[in-house]
Amino acid sequence: MIASLKGTLVAREADGIVLDVGGVGFSVGMSTQSLSRLPSVGVTVQIHTYLQVREDALTLFGFTSVKEKALFEKLLSVSGIGPKVALSALSSFTPDALTSAIMTNDVTGVSRIPGIGKKTAQRIILELQGSLDVAEQTSDQMAVPSDTQLHHRALDDLLALGFSSTEAELALKGAPKDATEASLVQYALKRLGE
Repeated sequence: MIASLKGTLVAREADGIVLDVGGVGFSVGMSTQSLSRLPSVGVTVQIHTYLQVREDALTLFGFTSVKEKALFEKLLSVSGIGPKVALSALSSFTPDALTSAIMTNDVTGVSRIPGIGKKTAQRIILELQGSLDVAEQTSDQMAVPSDTQLHHRALDDLLALGFSSTEAELALKGAPKDATEASLVQYALKRLGE
């Protein structure tokens, strides 16, 4: 298995990159979250990879964090979820936000992922809820579920306004713990406007 690659970023594509490693160009599929964290073309990068072996193809998928790769592999373990849908999930949510949505049984949020309906969202939650690392959730999130729910609602509001999940998550960082949904959205919009 190819666990990671380090090389020169040669090209960016809509759904991945081409990475030159010792004169060999590897085509690597990536989520938009990972793509947004990569430097410009011509720079040396190291990415974590997952190699899918099929009868008719070998396909590489790349990730900028171990957490994202681990969540991708867990998504693949759900019946009916393939690499395309798993990447779509990681393009729609940060790994922390997706883990939180699964842990809090947020069927509506998970079903917003392109290619996933309500029944598939329920299956993802059912199959992964017990296997995700609870330690990945911060103690504040676990102790006060109402704050988590408010955070998710504010995140949904920002997504509805057309912001990407990455922009929305970054804008909500550092928000006051006792804020209402409306004040969370106002806080995020103010940060996005700066």
